[in-house]
Amino acid sequence: MRILVTNDDGIHAPGLAVLERIAKILSDDVYVVAPEADQSGVAHSLSLNDPLRLRKISPRHFAVKGTPTDCVIMGVRSLMLDNPPDLVLSGVNRGHNIAEDVSYSGTIAGAMEGTFLGIPSIALSQAYGHHEDQTTTEQWDCAEKHAPGLIKQILKAGIDPNTFININFPDCPADKVEGTSVTVQGRRDAQTMKIEPRHDGRGNPYYWIAFERFTSAVGAGTDLEALRSNRISVTPLRINMTDEASIARYTQVFNSRGA
Repeated sequence: MRILVTNDDGIHAPGLAVLERIAKILSDDVYVVAPEADQSGVAHSLSLNDPLRLRKISPRHFAVKGTPTDCVIMGVRSLMLDNPPDLVLSGVNRGHNIAEDVSYSGTIAGAMEGTFLGIPSIALSQAYGHHEDQTTTEQWDCAEKHAPGLIKQILKAGIDPNTFININFPDCPADKVEGTSVTVQGRRDAQTMKIEPRHDGRGNPYYWIAFERFTSAVGAGTDLEALRSNRISVTPLRINMTDEASIARYTQVFNSRGA
């Protein structure tokens, strides 16, 4: 099995090294193609107005000055063109990608692009916690220990065409995981996006996009519930975003107008 590994945190991210070790448990034929710099939050964007710069770091390790989508395209359509990958793994992201996060995530986009190109794809993310002193702790051992077995089980069961898998590991040590839940994408109670103004050393204004998230209750069977319960969340996501439930209603509206 040939595996293409990518991420959105960048070529030097610790989660990428974790994912490469995971991939090498599954196969000895692994390519790493990742962004030159952090591309978190770029979603499924691709570079159309700038050239892609490719830098070879070592055998089968490449950095691309571009997005995760660019990286997967570069890997599949150039570096591995004569022998395409059988699997795309994207991650391990520093921080979970659940609920509405999936709309913004470059990690998700890497798996989505692999699916667009007809390759079974899986996104992997590791939740982490914040401390009172503003430091963070990443439980990389959680993903590293549990991911190989999960990926094997998923591949054995099969990934449907036009579908990819989103795996999120809870913020706990590997031996504290309470199990695995197959989940649906959740939705937080409210998400307030705000602009935080600041000033640089010369007094010039600049701004950060910031989030305030509140989740008093989580839906049963959701990715939110799974992580809150120290369970691994496995969510199948579809490429086709058509809302099938609305088709009949809008068809009736436009038929009634003679459209």
